[in-house]
Amino acid sequence: MKLSLKQFAQEPGAILPFSLRLDLTGEEWNGMRPFIQPVQVEGEVRNMAGAMVLNARMSTILSLVCDRCAKPFERKKTVGYETLLDFELANGENDDIVLLDKEGELELDPLMQEIFLLEMDTKNLCSQDCKGLCPGCGMDLNIKPCRCKREVDPRLSKLAQLLEQQGEQE
Repeated sequence: MKLSLKQFAQEPGAILPFSLRLDLTGEEWNGMRPFIQPVQVEGEVRNMAGAMVLNARMSTILSLVCDRCAKPFERKKTVGYETLLDFELANGENDDIVLLDKEGELELDPLMQEIFLLEMDTKNLCSQDCKGLCPGCGMDLNIKPCRCKREVDPRLSKLAQLLEQQGEQE
């Protein structure tokens, strides 16, 4: 979707709403395809005394796998974004400004896709208190505790023996 902002820039106080759907179902993220439905983008561009401000809110449902217990789960992902728009940079480079093309237009789809992908989490947990899997037997610790006997680091074996002896004496 292209927004034509050349004339809009001449109208202080003007508001230009927009809405679009990004189909990211073919996008791969961490070896998976988590996008099970399109990303819904709602936003507006405001001309505030000559400064154009773009506000957007993107949301979708993601199909993920927990990084601790390996269970699949779904989670709603919402991303907010705000930036300034301009035709050229006034004082050198500024990362907070998105430049319009020569015709004063902004191609929204690639910008919104990039912002959404940059906001994807690198670690996904089914819940904040997920206990994960036992590294010894693979038991899901969210369901029940494992019965593995923990191996003692050989460097600490004497200390472990002392602790066992102390526990027997009590």
